[in-house]
Amino acid sequence: MSSPRRWAADVGLGARLALSGGREGLLRTALTALGVALGVAVLLLAASLPGILDGRHHRTDGRDDLHLGGETPPRGDTSVLMLPVTSVYHDRSVAGRFLKPEGAHPIVPPGVTALPPDGSIVVSPALRDLFATPEGALLRERFPQPIAGVIGKEGLSGPNELYFYGTRDALTEDEPDVMRLTYYGSRSTGDPLSPILLLLVVVIFVALLMPVAMFVAAATRFGGEQRDRRLAAVRLVGADTWMTRRVAAGEAVLSAALGVVLGIGFFYAGRVFAERFELASISVYASDIDPAPALFLAIVVAVPLAALLMTLFALRRVVVEPLGVVRKAAARTRRRVWWRLVPWAGGLALVLPLIGARAHRFDVWQAASGIVLLLLGVATMLPWIFDRLVARLGSGGPVAWQIAVRRLQLSHDSALRAVNAVAVAAAGTIALQMLFAAAEAENTTASRQNTAEAQAVTMVKPSASVPVRSAAQAEAGLRGSPGVTSLHTYRQTFAALPGGDGTADGGGDPRIFEIAIGDCETLRILAELPACADGDVFAVDPASSQRGMSGDDATVAAGRDVLVGAGEDDSVKPTWRVPRQLKPARERRDPYGSDHDGLLVTTGAAPKALTEPLDARYYTFVGLDPGAPDAAEHLRNAAMRIGPTTDVSILSSTDVDSTFASIRRGLFAGAAVVLVLVGLSLLVGTLEQLRERRRTLAALVAFGTRRGTMAWSILWQTAVPVALGLLVASALGLALGALLLRIVVVQVRVDWAGVGVVSGIAAGVVLLVTLASLPPLFRLMRPEGLRFE
Repeated sequence: MSSPRRWAADVGLGARLALSGGREGLLRTALTALGVALGVAVLLLAASLPGILDGRHHRTDGRDDLHLGGETPPRGDTSVLMLPVTSVYHDRSVAGRFLKPEGAHPIVPPGVTALPPDGSIVVSPALRDLFATPEGALLRERFPQPIAGVIGKEGLSGPNELYFYGTRDALTEDEPDVMRLTYYGSRSTGDPLSPILLLLVVVIFVALLMPVAMFVAAATRFGGEQRDRRLAAVRLVGADTWMTRRVAAGEAVLSAALGVVLGIGFFYAGRVFAERFELASISVYASDIDPAPALFLAIVVAVPLAALLMTLFALRRVVVEPLGVVRKAAARTRRRVWWRLVPWAGGLALVLPLIGARAHRFDVWQAASGIVLLLLGVATMLPWIFDRLVARLGSGGPVAWQIAVRRLQLSHDSALRAVNAVAVAAAGTIALQMLFAAAEAENTTASRQNTAEAQAVTMVKPSASVPVRSAAQAEAGLRGSPGVTSLHTYRQTFAALPGGDGTADGGGDPRIFEIAIGDCETLRILAELPACADGDVFAVDPASSQRGMSGDDATVAAGRDVLVGAGEDDSVKPTWRVPRQLKPARERRDPYGSDHDGLLVTTGAAPKALTEPLDARYYTFVGLDPGAPDAAEHLRNAAMRIGPTTDVSILSSTDVDSTFASIRRGLFAGAAVVLVLVGLSLLVGTLEQLRERRRTLAALVAFGTRRGTMAWSILWQTAVPVALGLLVASALGLALGALLLRIVVVQVRVDWAGVGVVSGIAAGVVLLVTLASLPPLFRLMRPEGLRFE
């Protein structure tokens, strides 16, 4: 072996030859650098993920004001009263806080220099911009307060967040949901992910990043045929075998180094525009997209090093002689299969011990390493399988098919290098689809809500600033809202029966049960009633409960005095004597999915004691016209006019876990990036092959070959390797998906729809690559291409 100085000299010679090879050499180097740059840019984006998450968490933790579980702090010179407000506008979350200073020097939230004047708000830049557009006109009606300023970056999770702070002098300490603040900020810990969600995240990262890394390695091998001729010339002037390999490695290292520099440029140029886009409801600041220094250095060093090692590895069985390169001989050395099975053996050795890990936290690194090796097995086995399949393809068929088959039989390594990335991506995606389907089944549950009976539910909390004291007043604020077709309101409160055990001395724990007050039509939505008339009182029969009573049996309260209202101070609660004759009712699930198992009181039977407590709630079942535009948004506007604490819930037949929804958004965003990269990689590889074969193409045209025939030939040359890769990837992806489901002890389900989607996307990528390669193909198919100097 040579000294490091000799290595450096030979590698440098290869780099100089690549730059001095004229137009052809520069074009080849540029194509290789472009391929590497695309992969490096994506890897740098992945390396920036810790910074993106840390930035978001730092800002959201810094503005956190929901200090639950502790004692209420005393009023002071810096304290403020805070009322949280949440809303939704066209499926986008809108949140904010109404504040009231209690002293001369109130605390201010991050990103705000001073509290706005009373009755005004400060808003995020995205909310300000939305207010100024016709699309935000309905939202502006919901928050009509004058805008006094803009929230800075320190107070927002992302540039597109819709957030505000407002000052509201009418806030009082005893209002529902109002809290006193003396500081902002907390350290969030969060609940750990469940095993299936944690495994899903691991597989997403492995499946999305492995194809990128493989393409970076494959891109360094573009231009193989031109390189072979140049290496033969180097041997002709006296270079030995190892020097020839080092010279070849020099060109690859140069192209990879240029690709790294270009990829860094792509990355930093592209992140400037990151704030303008929002993927899956997630927006990030450009300053947060900063790769971790260790990962940045690893990428910068690893990519050129991988190029050097890949070149030396590719030349291990290539004999470079002064008269040519022995690479295209008919009697090729049969590929050995034993070492190609090693990644699968290693992956199984790591993954199999994790089966049944639901009961305890499994090792994330072990799972990731095992999945990497299993997916790597696709790339190592694909060439071995392809050799045997291509050799058996018949020589008959259309001319385009014969040209494609012969080309693949003579030289298919360049095609397989690009297809390997597609196959690994497909295998990982199919496994993801199976794991995703299982995760969706676990994290998406029936909501118990009846969307046929009502489409929305509102809830009003009466207070000093929300003067709603009856169902009619609650409905008055909603009636007339565009799209509202029906309203049914009931008042909910709770009662306590001292001495719930029925003893004369009132001993034992009190029995607590719900009291719902409304007209007969509304009460029939809450329970199954016999004949109902105003003045009746019903008690839900405990025997009719399908899930067990959530409260105490209310039938024991017949003829007894109960304390009405919530809270711990019984001395301020009014007393109501329950009628001795209670009509029976059967439990029924209301449209919101709730069960009612207390007393149902018609409005004529409700004395003043049941309508006085302010801690009651008014629930309204709202019917919406599905054909009315923005009916839900108009309803939210009407609810906000009643009071900022009025809650609006749009009913849905399913509930999706929020953590699962976030992972799903991340998967879709990452898959979109990888699919773009795969398509570009195939296009760059196809263009490079066409450029190397321009004289062959020109010769075929000179002999009368049609352009359509050559176009179909290019399609078959791309489609056959991709089809084989998908076949192998589908088999391994299904096996890997089944194995992963066994790890988290979930029933194995084959997501055939997901397999079909992946196959369809791959077919679409092949078609688009073929269409994009037709213009340069037609330009190369000219007799002038036979000219050679």
